[in-house]
Amino acid sequence: MAPQRFQEQYRQIQRSMPDVPLAMGPDDAAEFLYEKGVVLARDGEEARLVEDTVRTHFTRTTGLTADRVRRASPENNRTGITRIQVGDPGHGDHTGDHAVANALRALRTHEGRAGRRLVSRNHVVSIASVNACPGDEPVPAPLAQGTNPAPERTAYDPDTAVGVLVIDTGLMSDHRALALLAHVQGDAQARETDDRGVLQQYVGHGTFIAGLVAAVAPNTDITVRGTLNDAGAILESDFGHKLFEAVDAGGWPDIISLSAGTSNGRTDGLLGVDAFMRELRSRGTLLVAAAGNNASATPFWPAAYADLPAYADSVLSVGALRGDGEHGACFSNHGGWVKAYAPGERLTSVLTGFETPVPYVYQHSTFDACRFGFGYACTCQYPRHSGVLTEGEDSGSAKADQVMFEGYAQWSGTSFATPVAAAMVAAHMTAHKERDARAARRRLLESNTEYAEVRGAHVPALRPPTWRPVPVARLDPPA
Repeated sequence: MAPQRFQEQYRQIQRSMPDVPLAMGPDDAAEFLYEKGVVLARDGEEARLVEDTVRTHFTRTTGLTADRVRRASPENNRTGITRIQVGDPGHGDHTGDHAVANALRALRTHEGRAGRRLVSRNHVVSIASVNACPGDEPVPAPLAQGTNPAPERTAYDPDTAVGVLVIDTGLMSDHRALALLAHVQGDAQARETDDRGVLQQYVGHGTFIAGLVAAVAPNTDITVRGTLNDAGAILESDFGHKLFEAVDAGGWPDIISLSAGTSNGRTDGLLGVDAFMRELRSRGTLLVAAAGNNASATPFWPAAYADLPAYADSVLSVGALRGDGEHGACFSNHGGWVKAYAPGERLTSVLTGFETPVPYVYQHSTFDACRFGFGYACTCQYPRHSGVLTEGEDSGSAKADQVMFEGYAQWSGTSFATPVAAAMVAAHMTAHKERDARAARRRLLESNTEYAEVRGAHVPALRPPTWRPVPVARLDPPA
């Protein structure tokens, strides 16, 4: 039986948010995760309209008192969003979520009149985008082979270094043991290992990304913020606040590299980050965002802002190429809203420092065949391992594979194609003495002559000069 990767990730994210009851949507389809019994609305008159509509549907469908619908956040906060809670699903009261669904449908008429989004579910934004998996889990890589992409020889100059802000999971405590990360700073990872000293699943994610940026664009000042929790997730309502906190801490950078997001069944963005995106547009910062790992053409936000005319210049959405760089990786999202692709399968970067080897137990088992139907030896299948979540962590019979990390890892996902693309923009800025990241992104794509094939379409491929293709093996179809 193929591993039930989505259910495994769903349970893992729910454990990371013990006080937040989650559900799948829309209508129990596995397209996104959201907080039960909660809606988001813009502050002011729109929030009052939404609150009144939800309260009407709640009292009509449940017969309960109207005071069960209440504001759960202060009005006029910086994100411009009010969180409205319906009932108390965290204590077994699920009547509110049915009322929310009815209210969302009723508010579509008002949205049509207003010409813009009025209300939203409170989605889960995560690096394990919901179908819910990263490209794969990390694999130990020999130190002698070095990183891939290999470090460029560009000198670091503090006066001209490009500022890159990574919104992710924080940094491993021993990252400074590596010369590659000499100019990386930011938040320490909250909890690197469990009680047995085993590395937690996503703790090296931010460090791995920092290593990719530093390798492709050495003349960068990289800051990694620990915005996401230990399952790589955050609620949409909190995400907007955290994005503002990240830029407030060190000022608006030249480039933001973001390897998280969600679909939402819409084509007009995320309500919870609307204020941040509008402020981003007024700044000179370029947001480089991951397209997601659902093998889907459904817009994935914030990356899909790149396809909205108002944000076309300020957002670059990035999909992943497979190991040879010639085609799209099996897991990569795709479609016209994905504006560029970069190597994102079997990249090698820093996971931990060299000070102390640390064990890691695989969480998910590999599949017998590619879960997306591809015919090459993709990360769905190789390298093979058994994971504790797949085998049943409470069964007593789980035989999960364990490995040791001593510095480098090989990892796959649009999470990693994204910092590669961000670093290529930064490297272009250094090479051409360009101080405008958006202009550099535009000129980089205009001058790019490299293309790849993704589901029949020829797409811009950003391949760093020091990146080495990884051979791709074809598999014989099952008899």
